[in-house]
Amino acid sequence: MNATTPAQTLTSATFLRAVELTPVPAQVHEEAYEATTQYVPWPKAYGGDMVAQSAAAMMRSVDADRALHSMHSYFMRPVDVGSTVRYEVEHLRDGRGYSTRSVRGYQNGKTVFAAMGSFQVPEGGTDYQTPVPAEAAPAELDPESQRSAAEVLAGVEGRAAEYWSTGRSFDMRHVPGPVYVEVEGGREAHQAIWVKAFDGLPELGDERLNSNLHRAALAYVCDYTILEPLLRVQGLHWSSPGLTTASLDHSMWFHRDGRADEWVLYVQKAISGQSNRGMALGHFFDRDGRLLATVAQEGMIRPGS
Repeated sequence: MNATTPAQTLTSATFLRAVELTPVPAQVHEEAYEATTQYVPWPKAYGGDMVAQSAAAMMRSVDADRALHSMHSYFMRPVDVGSTVRYEVEHLRDGRGYSTRSVRGYQNGKTVFAAMGSFQVPEGGTDYQTPVPAEAAPAELDPESQRSAAEVLAGVEGRAAEYWSTGRSFDMRHVPGPVYVEVEGGREAHQAIWVKAFDGLPELGDERLNSNLHRAALAYVCDYTILEPLLRVQGLHWSSPGLTTASLDHSMWFHRDGRADEWVLYVQKAISGQSNRGMALGHFFDRDGRLLATVAQEGMIRPGS
């Protein structure tokens, strides 16, 4: 697949290609990697490419005894679709229990993305979590009974509809309904989405490498829909004439290991909207109700005139 040809089959290959890192000589910090952004039918690359690629680069830079538990990112400039980004990783700290990394993404000689990540050697201790929010209770229905994007968009023509249906590596099923070409489910401040990789992600033969891959997968998929509650409350959808959106900053916390090629429930809520900016909060739960990760993101949302 190249930068002008959309995906045609239900495969997770797009995500796997996105997180393929090539070691290159470092120019700024201790180590560096290159990765390629994947096809989208819009002028700029998908933000989840940079989130997952930077997470994968940081994961490679720490010892195998510790796992990524938080990352905080800024989207600084638009990134070209189908082009290489160089990620330079700085080793800020390595302690007995925690490590800290900084990473910057470069394209066309400019910084396009910046992130920091913290890693921990797992410990014991009290295990507590917030439950699945009450407003998401209807989303606990069997995900197989919900409509896929392809079913929702059957009969809708265009590259965007094709991409939403087959090109994102993940099956995403909205409850109560999506906001692709209209606002289904009303102008509520919350929504939930069942998410699963289209096919099984590879087993890497090592528990920590497998955990890293599935955390990178959640980091990759989270940006597709996190701004949608902010669209929904304004009565906007992705096809609204003149709508312009952009991710500004992103934070993610990883609480427990889970599998992104099994159904997870992504519960989302609009927190605030002002000055054509909005903030949304999301939680990933597995089918047993275990909280896997939390996402907070701020984005620019400019309705058409």
